[in-house]
Amino acid sequence: MWFAAVVIAVSLWVPFGGAIAAESAFATKAPRAILMDAATGATLFQQNADELAPPASMSKLMTLAVLFRAIKEGRINKTDEFVMSVNAWRNGGAPSGTSAMMVPVNTKATVDELIQGVAVQSGNDAAMCIAESMAGTESAFARMMTDEARRIGLVKSTFANATGLEAPNHLMTARELAMLARYLVNEYPEFYPVFGQKEFLYRKHKFINRNPLLFLNIGADGLKTGHTAAARYGLVGSAVQDGKRLIVVVSGLEKADQRKDEAAKLLDWGFRSFSEVKVFDDGEIVGKARVWGGKEWYVPLAPKGDVMFTLPKYPANQKLSAEIVYKAPLKPPVKKGDQVAVLKITSTSSASVEVPLYASEDVLNGGIVRQGVDSLVLMALRRLAL
Repeated sequence: MWFAAVVIAVSLWVPFGGAIAAESAFATKAPRAILMDAATGATLFQQNADELAPPASMSKLMTLAVLFRAIKEGRINKTDEFVMSVNAWRNGGAPSGTSAMMVPVNTKATVDELIQGVAVQSGNDAAMCIAESMAGTESAFARMMTDEARRIGLVKSTFANATGLEAPNHLMTARELAMLARYLVNEYPEFYPVFGQKEFLYRKHKFINRNPLLFLNIGADGLKTGHTAAARYGLVGSAVQDGKRLIVVVSGLEKADQRKDEAAKLLDWGFRSFSEVKVFDDGEIVGKARVWGGKEWYVPLAPKGDVMFTLPKYPANQKLSAEIVYKAPLKPPVKKGDQVAVLKITSTSSASVEVPLYASEDVLNGGIVRQGVDSLVLMALRRLAL
């Protein structure tokens, strides 16, 4: 069981001017939405962000995540060629009437072309071709997608196909879409520019990127749109202004223009309404965790790197609360540098971030006597909790 071991309350006076003092909470028409700081993972705004819903083609980001990992690990090369099967052509290509890269049946396309076909054109045929070539069947590839989701920390998302076409149990949350987008930005910088590619020329076709944010001159460089009758209109976007990157997700909107407008408004509000402050220094002792049966009773905890928090400029005097969360009982030996806890920071306006905390020194086994004493204490605490 994970539980909060320590709660630290801090108050910060943030010296921002009053130019935006009239701006408070943001409102959006999107049934589900989230705004995330890419550098820290802090949530700046959320609305039904943990509600599972059909993601449509936004889930193709996971299709590409699986492929990017295979390329990075050397199992696949971008110059490799995959064959467009009859199944992928019929159900995802020209005959399907859905968004397609238009690869002719039984024709080879390079992995690089298929990546662009997915990222720019949202080609269902390209996504199916990738899935079948990597896993044999699309359903087997969908299991790979779910496994990859769990590996990178997405605990709710489940996948039934590589395309995002409507299917039972093909579901994602706005939060996990944003987390996936952040993962792609940070883990695959060599592949990420494809999401900002405005057009893709393939054979006689010229495909224009379906992401409307790319054409607004707001620093947007990704990532993916989605639409089905069940999912309605959604968008995963990212933009950079003055070196700061934000990630936005909106979904469940009635019209295509609404996803563009709501995403752009959220990004604009985020860039104007938040600034970073340093909460803790690199290596600063934030708190302690109890070590049961250790030579020392407690192990000091510290972050690796400065702990930055993306803080709302309004209200001007923000109060932060922080709690250290770790799995108990924490048993020795604990080695310096082991991650043993998470620091959860939340502001008055519900902006939040989680930061790993690491042991700042070794704690060895305390021997039989210390183990016995701590075992008795632990048993007593468990009985009190009943």
